[in-house]
Amino acid sequence: MDTTADWARGVTRVAVLTGAGISTDSGVPDYRGPNGVWTRDPAAADAFRYDRFMADPAARARFWRTYADHPAWHAEPNAGHHALVELERSGVAVRVLTQNVDGLHQRAGTAARKVLELHGTIHQVVCTGCGARTLTTCTLARVHAGETDPRCRDCGAVLKLAVVLFGEYLDDRVLSQARQIAAASQLLLAVGSSLLVEPAASLCAVAVEAGARLVIVNRDETPYDHLADEVLREPIGELLPRIVAALAANRNPAPTR
Repeated sequence: MDTTADWARGVTRVAVLTGAGISTDSGVPDYRGPNGVWTRDPAAADAFRYDRFMADPAARARFWRTYADHPAWHAEPNAGHHALVELERSGVAVRVLTQNVDGLHQRAGTAARKVLELHGTIHQVVCTGCGARTLTTCTLARVHAGETDPRCRDCGAVLKLAVVLFGEYLDDRVLSQARQIAAASQLLLAVGSSLLVEPAASLCAVAVEAGARLVIVNRDETPYDHLADEVLREPIGELLPRIVAALAANRNPAPTR
């Protein structure tokens, strides 16, 4: 990576769109990679479809089994998460738009108000009937005790993690806010995302159309590579700290003579 690249110069507002790839170094598996959850077990994706989840107790049982001992519960933030905290400390205004549901950005030290969780969070459970929200630890305790299809104790309706499943729409307010942040940025960093899942991936186009620079950091090709000022394939945990250092060093470029 050229630390003096034009896209790194004079940037004071950065939006960071993060996907599963930023958390794999923390031991949280991605979904579509070579060792991804759905690559190893394509049938598991059925439990993440909203219509199937709501209609089939067996799908719900499989879903809860998947998350009962998920690595995300024990994961720690890695160098990539910490690098984004350092970027903000350098004086750059940073907003994180994450497709991840693991909460690792917040645990690394990024303020919760500066993290927009596009696809929700695994740390809360929502009742599909009355809408009540509770901590996931309470529901997981019931799953570990033997309940395969835990129901709301107030209204008896189906419980689900507060995550967006396939077939569900993103919250309109969250998506609108994400688009505003992307459009207001000078640089959008897309990190560890396949950019295959819409509408989150379209934030890249929103930023570019508004005049922002786009840098994509991902192992594989994405549908938005052609819009990027630069595409970087190096490991995220090694590359992101270098990007942050470059942005911090070039935040106030010396005037030309």
